[in-house]
Amino acid sequence: MTAGWREHPRYPDLAIETLDPRFDKYRLFSAAVERLYTGCRWAEGPVWVGDGRYLLWSDIPNNRILKWEEETGQVSLYRKPSDHANGHTRDRQGRLITCEHGGRRITRTEYDGRITVLMDNWQGKRLNSPNDVVVKSDGSIWFTDPPFGILGDYEGHKSEPELGHAVYRIDGQTGQASVVADDVLGPNGLCFSPDESILYVVESRGVPYRKILAYDVSADGSGISGKRVHIDAGPGGTPDGMRCDIDGNLWCGWGMGTAALDGVLVFAPDGTKIGRIALPERCANVCFGGLKRNRLFMAASQSIYALYVNTQGVAGG
Repeated sequence: MTAGWREHPRYPDLAIETLDPRFDKYRLFSAAVERLYTGCRWAEGPVWVGDGRYLLWSDIPNNRILKWEEETGQVSLYRKPSDHANGHTRDRQGRLITCEHGGRRITRTEYDGRITVLMDNWQGKRLNSPNDVVVKSDGSIWFTDPPFGILGDYEGHKSEPELGHAVYRIDGQTGQASVVADDVLGPNGLCFSPDESILYVVESRGVPYRKILAYDVSADGSGISGKRVHIDAGPGGTPDGMRCDIDGNLWCGWGMGTAALDGVLVFAPDGTKIGRIALPERCANVCFGGLKRNRLFMAASQSIYALYVNTQGVAGG
């Protein structure tokens, strides 16, 4: 089960660390970090498909989406080529929503497997390289569009950006797109608070350090305001993708710089760092899944890890 990573640990697993007493209630004594798969070049965008009991994630440089089955533990190829897919989520009808670096677009996989392009340009100019995506309960699709995937040929196709960095919203009823934020330096991971009143966005080109920004979502759900720094990552801090649990805690992929930073950091709703899951690789993104949404899946560089926790991810997150 640990795929050659380490011997089976004693309980409690020392890779799970409490930084604030508030984290203790989320730990399970007899749950350890497991490596489910290794063999990617850069794992990203995990998404849980509960009706099929499987996890999908992107291996961006290898231009593929992989699938791990909960019942058998088997890993297989879900889609190749994937147009250098990055982030994924599901809409409220259960269809897969995907950010594609190669196609520079947001797509939806229909029930019969056909792929529908939801957005590939803004005002006649091509998107950069959509990175991460979430779907709100009203069906609207929110995604970030930094230029990271077109800076070279490793995770996409090298191209000159035609647009600035932005966070977009696609209306769930009309399909009309809008820019909700164009003041984020390198917008990356994003997620909503449990009541959807706050949108969190990772500013991965923040000066002097990366940040997690917070915005208030308007009453009609169509826009955001009140930009503020929720978490300053500090020297070497590298938040990437993140998801929220039902108590409003942020579970953030982390790492870069030193090995001591690699893994997942957990922040309370007030922005206090309360817990850490140490991994032997930098973690890019996470999602909650399993039958009760109480299993944290972590896409970390070349591997996929998982840990049962004593909370649940926000439904639809």
